[in-house]
Amino acid sequence: MNVWKRWTALAAAVALSLIVLSGCAGEGADVSLAVCAGSTPEDLDPIYATQTGDQTILVHLYENLMRKTVDVSGGTTVTNGLAKSVEQEDNYDGTYTWTFRLRSARWSDGRRVRANDFVYAWQRLADPANASPYADMLSVVAGYDQVQETGDVSLLQVSAENDTTLVVVLNGKYDWFLDEVCTATATLPVRQDVIEAWETAAAAQETAAEEQESGEAGPAETVEPWWADLEGLVTNGPYTVEDHTDGASLTVTAFEDYHSAVGPSHIVFRFADTAEEAWALYEQKEVDFVWELPQEQLEAAAEDEAAALTTELGTYAVLYRSDETILADPAVRRAMALAIDRNAVAAAAGATARPAEGLVPPGVPGGEGEGDFRTDNALLDNEPAHFQERCQEARQILTEAGYQGQELGELEYLYADIGSDQAVAQVLADTWREVLGITVTPRGVTEEELQAALESGTYTLVGVQLSAMGNDAECFLLPWSSQSGESITGYENSAYDTLMAVIASASDAAARMGCLHDAEVLLLEDSALSPLYTTVTDWELRDTLTGLCRDARGWFSFSGVTHRST
Repeated sequence: MNVWKRWTALAAAVALSLIVLSGCAGEGADVSLAVCAGSTPEDLDPIYATQTGDQTILVHLYENLMRKTVDVSGGTTVTNGLAKSVEQEDNYDGTYTWTFRLRSARWSDGRRVRANDFVYAWQRLADPANASPYADMLSVVAGYDQVQETGDVSLLQVSAENDTTLVVVLNGKYDWFLDEVCTATATLPVRQDVIEAWETAAAAQETAAEEQESGEAGPAETVEPWWADLEGLVTNGPYTVEDHTDGASLTVTAFEDYHSAVGPSHIVFRFADTAEEAWALYEQKEVDFVWELPQEQLEAAAEDEAAALTTELGTYAVLYRSDETILADPAVRRAMALAIDRNAVAAAAGATARPAEGLVPPGVPGGEGEGDFRTDNALLDNEPAHFQERCQEARQILTEAGYQGQELGELEYLYADIGSDQAVAQVLADTWREVLGITVTPRGVTEEELQAALESGTYTLVGVQLSAMGNDAECFLLPWSSQSGESITGYENSAYDTLMAVIASASDAAARMGCLHDAEVLLLEDSALSPLYTTVTDWELRDTLTGLCRDARGWFSFSGVTHRST
């Protein structure tokens, strides 16, 4: 049931009064901004929120240890959030201790924010019983593997030295921990008393339901998610909930106890079920920001060479089940990888798709003074004139390995039956048949079925979007280490594991970056997977406004938006 549907609608005048950004921050004016960044929220629990719109709302209602903001050049930077200061110490056993001193801050109900709020939130995220899709974000924290094995969250090495001191021990250096883990929506603090009260009510509801089923009681009352009652939602971020309107909008107001100044004093989140509906709100000037854009606008922007589009933090790829199948032979994987025409695949994927040049997409930092990790480091040859040469090499590899395409039998390729994935699957199947004589049968399944197949390893070939937990090359490469516990292909290579171990503890930035490039090369040479394409995205903000911050993982922050200086 959509819990938003039960809320009472507000008067239209209230909603309309907050539609357009007016006045200037710092002049005492009542600055309001209306935006459309997604549909009606599906989940505002930080450890489960996967939608961009939901995460966007969360970063306005809650604050993490660190936060993403816009710097003077218009780029994204990381500044202190609830952490007043941060200290790092390397330990004799190869672990690293991070100590966060928290600033004086309060929750919206007046209670002080404490270090234990983070301890509880991170233990809840790591708890395998909660099955959060973001749990592996804490795999860099010492004790995480033991938590996964035993279910004992106290083994996670996150502790409160006192109310204002949080201590986290990492099993490696992980340069991106502060910038990515400590700014993520999944690691936001939550109140233990609030969630435990909900759990008690949910348990009572379950008991009542069982009694109803046995005929011992009347109808049981439905217990909604703990975050559903926005009027009673306890938050600690730059904004608090002011109003909500029957699934159509949510209004937040600047939190008077927040430690920093914000731009808009009010933000109205308008919800739209489709990109076309969202665009209509923008064209009608009912909102000043819109994401995502309709396909027509996206395609027009994608075809405009002057348009400054943003590459999304993910790569669509083919995964090869490299154990227990014919694909355990690296020669077969290598031949199939060489025979892929990524230009044809990207064309099938749509105007916003770009042929992949490696696993790590463009836009990922390459280190100090290095610019983009992908710049001048294309690992995959997408030159159309070279395609036939690659096909010939693929056939030769397969022959030298003692195979004829038809001898491999019929291979099944799974894909999620959404968007352009079917068209991509068909291009791949046709190419493998024409170039190598390999019969590949595409089979579309639901996203849930695809995830189940990945988790159980019951697949041979699968097309999947690979997203990273943070905007760092290591975040893309770490899951393929046999030590990570995250590998879903059965891939193992001791040299790769060694490289990842070196990267995890490297103190020299240049050496670390070199090892990252080496690890990506090795992964692709082994054909553990075949990157196919990356995608670009775009949004619209009125030209009169500035200060919008977008995290590479997708969510937006409007807390710094102001009028441009004239």
